[in-house]
Amino acid sequence: RPPPFPLIWNMPAKAASHPTFSIMVCEAVNELTAPRKPVSRQSIKKYIMENYKGLGADTQYDRFMGRLRLAIRRLVASDALIAVTKGSFKLSDKGKKNVTKKAAPKKKGKTTSKKEKYHKEEIRYEKSCS
Repeated sequence: RPPPFPLIWNMPAKAASHPTFSIMVCEAVNELTAPRKPVSRQSIKKYIMENYKGLGADTQYDRFMGRLRLAIRRLVASDALIAVTKGSFKLSDKGKKNVTKKAAPKKKGKTTSKKEKYHKEEIRYEKSCS
């Protein structure tokens, strides 16, 4: 007899629609850093909330802040972030590797329709036969 509710551990995990918190923090510090100035924890939080929707920051604020705090703590421990003061951080050379480069937009080539392609092939065939 099957259980009256679905078993949670048998369900496939959903793929996250955002990168890990560590990568998001590194991106935030990289984007917000003015030359030789540290970034505050509040500005990191604001950047992540604006750029990554669907984190549950508005409904599950405590959970979001806990994950953010833990990510910052781990990055400081691994020397990817440098704690300048208690609430301000800079990105070290090791942390710059975590920042993903945004892909440049792809250039669109000249598109041809099926009729044009067929016509070009027909012309090539006629030239090769004669």
